[in-house]
Amino acid sequence: MRLPAIGCATLLLALAGTPLAQAGDTGAPGEKLFTNACSDCHSVEAGKNKRGPSLHGLVGRPAASVPNYSYSDAMKASHIVWTPDRLARYLAAPKTDVPGTKMRMLLHPSPAEINTLIAWLQQQK
Repeated sequence: MRLPAIGCATLLLALAGTPLAQAGDTGAPGEKLFTNACSDCHSVEAGKNKRGPSLHGLVGRPAASVPNYSYSDAMKASHIVWTPDRLARYLAAPKTDVPGTKMRMLLHPSPAEINTLIAWLQQQK
């Protein structure tokens, strides 16, 4: 049974009760987090946008820079460059961090889950 995902909203729901690897692990736990919580809206394939932009090469690139994706005005005006620290801050509370963003999260991932996901995303380039 597939759980519904809204942005990365289901990080905790999809993995409730499932032990995660240590923060920063870059193996299967990060991929599992992405698949269960983010892949309904995002891909890591270059040029493949879904409801959200492709996250291929995310770390190190400017926000609102993926071609052929309609970003919110808030994200366009943010002038963010996605470093691991900046991405962690955004994933912890996207609507607070960038008011007006399209990103929706119903639950809040733990810092360890965020770090695991970011470590995996850094490899997707």
